[in-house]
Amino acid sequence: MASGKGQQGSTDSFNALKRDEQFNKLLGQEYDLLIIGGGITGAGIALDAATRGLKAALVEMQDFAAGTSSRSTKLVHGGLRYLKQKEFGVVAEVGKERAIVYENGPHVTTPEWMLLPIYKGGTFGTFSTSIGLRLYDFLAGVKRGERRKMLGVSETTRREPLLKQQGLKGSGYYVEYRTDDARLTIEVLKKAVELGVHAISYVKADSLLYENGRVAGAELRDQLTGKIGQVKALVTINAAGPWVDTIREKDDSKKGKTLHHTKGVHLVFDQQRFPLEQAVYFDSDDGRMLFAIPRDGKTYIGTTDTDYRLDLAHPRMTTKDRQYILNAANDMFPSLRLRAEDVESSWAGVRPLIHQEGKNPSEISRRDEVLVSPSGLLSMAGGKLTGYRKMAETVMNQAAEQFAKAGREGIGESKTMTLPISGGDVGGSAGYEAYVTDKTAAAVAAGLAKPDAERLVRRFGSNMDTVLRLMPEAQEEAIRRRLPVTLLLELLYAIRYEMTCRPVDFWIRRSGSLLFDRSRVQRCKDSVHRYMAELFGWSDGVSVAYADELERELRMAVTPEE
Repeated sequence: MASGKGQQGSTDSFNALKRDEQFNKLLGQEYDLLIIGGGITGAGIALDAATRGLKAALVEMQDFAAGTSSRSTKLVHGGLRYLKQKEFGVVAEVGKERAIVYENGPHVTTPEWMLLPIYKGGTFGTFSTSIGLRLYDFLAGVKRGERRKMLGVSETTRREPLLKQQGLKGSGYYVEYRTDDARLTIEVLKKAVELGVHAISYVKADSLLYENGRVAGAELRDQLTGKIGQVKALVTINAAGPWVDTIREKDDSKKGKTLHHTKGVHLVFDQQRFPLEQAVYFDSDDGRMLFAIPRDGKTYIGTTDTDYRLDLAHPRMTTKDRQYILNAANDMFPSLRLRAEDVESSWAGVRPLIHQEGKNPSEISRRDEVLVSPSGLLSMAGGKLTGYRKMAETVMNQAAEQFAKAGREGIGESKTMTLPISGGDVGGSAGYEAYVTDKTAAAVAAGLAKPDAERLVRRFGSNMDTVLRLMPEAQEEAIRRRLPVTLLLELLYAIRYEMTCRPVDFWIRRSGSLLFDRSRVQRCKDSVHRYMAELFGWSDGVSVAYADELERELRMAVTPEE
């Protein structure tokens, strides 16, 4: 078996232009650990494994974070809603994890004060809200400067004038943490790759390999080239999110606990149409809680929570989903009179929850659990974005037991609690703003306008030095292709350092533009497509297929299923 000594990744380890070489290197090798799934759960496991000195490989059948991990409410939050379900342990754990996620990557996670309005006859009363938020502060270990405040009617209205006035009694005011879920995933994975993990996207585990009745790796298929091969591993972890049960079926171990898929939809509006000043957490008529959050000149609102049994890879907004959110928004912000045609974009995601008999989607616990099959396959089921690091630690502790039984000694403990993720070497939250100021000045000196420079520094954190080294090439291509130099910087970096293989990878998950800057996509998509086609040497058929894929995503973001 593998030596167990993780090796530092090369500069080509996450370069999409070198992807074929990386796939060939993967085949036929023996690893300590194989991880199936490249969402936040798999990325977290990969990083944990690397810090324990394990030789690990990770495969993802789509783009990294293409499933649930790019389709959440985009909050690393403490689980206030779970107080209502009396899941105090969940609140305590994810609340503490939230602070760890923030400290290890301030460039992708930021505090967001949240308003919880209180209405006569509503779900929350003034007293219960005050007690609940205080308990939340205690359980989640909230630091002093971010502890809850109770606001009166006038202060509540001042902070968010759009709120419904009828029956308003005041509000609770507390902190959540806003994130870019896809970028959080990719930064965690980049750190794992830097520490020696072999990670590759668009590679599917077609079947599992066995030795003496024990799972021993997988038969792999390259989704882009059709090439197949094998990879062997002492331990295999199933971190496939909504597809966890699909992998368990391949292992003939889908018995006992199973997944319950639910769908969550979010709608995006331009700030000129929905000029929200303050993030708001509010309850709808049916008692479900929704978030309305301002971000980058837009306001997004969600989410729904309904049973889902259709295509896991392409969940869609339905007319019913859209109307539900519009009704909830217009009830809470009645002066807006939002209509379907005001929706600028949307996304839908599938939650891979552990089934609980007799409970409706909103009542099902978000707890995570490691399911162990007779073959030794470890499946990570359930869980939340916020708890990814702790989930990884939990399943890796179980994997360590398997390693010990197999005679593989020297597996240490998790070291991720204080480990900055890729881009996170900015001096923690305390040093972040000073870092942004200094690095923005350097980017301006390199030729960027200050607003663009600051935006990129906040996106890439301590990776900004690498981004700036691409400046001469980006400037040259920007002139040739009549594209903004900032866009070329993002694109070049995404391809060479973040394994961006297709246009949708860039426009949805690396930049978020399809969700939050649709006009940018419309303006630049053709030039970007031509550039990528030249770089990768796509055939005409592949080029057309990728262009059609992007057009389909653009259409699906605004056109609901019936």
